[in-house]
Order: sequence, then C-alpha cells, then structure tokens
Amino acid sequence: MGKQELSLNHTPERVVLKPYEHKTRYYETDQMGIIHQTNYMKWMEEARMDMMDQLGLGYKQMETMEIINPMLSASIDYRGVVRFDDTIVVETRLTKYDGVLMEMEYTMYDKETQDVRAKATSSHCFLNRTGARISLKRVYPELDTRFFEFKNEGV
Repeated sequence: MGKQELSLNHTPERVVLKPYEHKTRYYETDQMGIIHQTNYMKWMEEARMDMMDQLGLGYKQMETMEIINPMLSASIDYRGVVRFDDTIVVETRLTKYDGVLMEMEYTMYDKETQDVRAKATSSHCFLNRTGARISLKRVYPELDTRFFEFKNEGV
C-alpha cells in the first residue's frame, strides 16, 4: 500500500498540551484497597495517546497511515499511594526524538493534593505494518517537523 496523505487535525501552530486526567476505578484496586501498580502503565499509554490527539495525529490516524509506535522500554518510580476515586493527573513530556525513536517522561500526581504519586519514562520506535523501523523524517516529514517542534518547545 502506498503512502497515505498526511493531514494533521486542525491544530494551531503552537500546541499547548493539557495534562491527561484519570479518575481511578474500583476495579483498579488490589486486595489492600490501593491502585495496583500495573495500572500506571495503562495511564502512561492513555496519556501518550491523548498527547498524540492533541498534537493533531491520533493513534487511529497513525494506524491508517500504517505507522505503529510500540514501547521499547518503561520505568516507573512509585512515590505515593493512589486509592479508589482519586483523580490522577498525568503530565506528559517528549524528551527525545530523532525521527525513528522517541522518549517520554510522565509525572503522575493527585489532582486534589498535587502530591506526586509516580514519575515514569518510556521509549518507543516507529514501525511500518511489516515491523520494519521507519524514519518519520523520510516517510512523513511534516509529522517529523511537528514532533521535533514539540520536543524543542519543552511543552
């Protein structure tokens, strides 16, 4: 299949991200009534997908363009307990980007108290549907420019 036409969804030139918010659910708790640690990874993915939407290129559109963005590694530093019915805010920051690889930082904090509950990082690559690494710089230069500008703005 040939290259799809890229259309960034009507985003302004300068993107100012809103942090992602997640209201914790009862099913996310463990036997001690604390949110189970595996949920933090899900919140990271939700926040990353939300960031992509805000940049004007959601995951659904990326998949239509036959671009996938798998996680290569992740690390979470737990700093406090999250309980059922807390609202967690996830601030997402693109820290490294070179057209083939990207790294993200996440700060997860309690919306009410502002207490940091976790800090995390993840790294990702860009692949085509066959699983081969691709360079957005070569395949989709306008998308590459959006990521590069976003990283340099330190949003």
